[in-house]
Amino acid sequence: MPLAQTATLVTNAAAKRSAVAAFNIITLEHAEAVIAGAEAAHSPVVLQISENAVKFRYGRVLPLARAAVAAAEAAAVPVALHLDHVQRDDLLRQAADAGFSSVMYDGGQLPYEQNLAATRAAADWAHTQGLWIEAELGEVGGKNGQPPLDAHAPGARTDPEEARAFVAESGVDALAVAIGNTHAMTTRTASLDHGLLARLDAALHVPLVLHGSSGVPDDELTAAVAGGMAKINIGTALNIAMTDAIRAYLAANPEAVDARSYLTVGRQAMVQAVTRLIGVLSTEA
Repeated sequence: MPLAQTATLVTNAAAKRSAVAAFNIITLEHAEAVIAGAEAAHSPVVLQISENAVKFRYGRVLPLARAAVAAAEAAAVPVALHLDHVQRDDLLRQAADAGFSSVMYDGGQLPYEQNLAATRAAADWAHTQGLWIEAELGEVGGKNGQPPLDAHAPGARTDPEEARAFVAESGVDALAVAIGNTHAMTTRTASLDHGLLARLDAALHVPLVLHGSSGVPDDELTAAVAGGMAKINIGTALNIAMTDAIRAYLAANPEAVDARSYLTVGRQAMVQAVTRLIGVLSTEA
């Protein structure tokens, strides 16, 4: 089917007090696994390509983006394509022509006023291209090789009143918030501030996004969706599933040299992870 629009998937989820799962992909196997897992769950899904993934692919966005589009168009469920954690303006300006319907502009590392100005400029340009734009306010650490943030540190979490002003002045369509979550966690021990989430949900009239969801336990994810999170970003969980499966396969088959043999088990492990996580996020009976 044709590529879905991220805005449509997230808006529909928000209206139902549900959430759409958004999985970060690095390889074609990631894209295939996410789609197969979503098909097994009979659920729409968002494929995300981050600026870090683009760096890994020699700085070129089109090879992986075009592969993702081709896989999405063959899917039996709606699939959207999202450009994630963009800081480079030149990469941002490639989004519309590469098949993306949305982009997350990442100025979260900047002081507030600089983040606001940069995000406002990104949003103005994105909207002229028909792109839905997400931003981040608060410190959701753990990106770019940095250690996971102390999510309980003073000032790390998103302030509802500051968020209300930021959304109004930047013109973004969705906001990623910090409520105790952090990127790149390999243990599922994050504890979310659901009281803060309730205040953010009341203060804002745009969909809320949870980054760093791989480190959040199942019950916390379910509660976050019930509390207003409409898009749940997941990346590290897929990499853990793939790597663990490949390690086990190669340990049991040390003579294996055909990449298809171990990539098959790695891909299937990701399929299972995707299907399970979508089930955790579902609020439907």
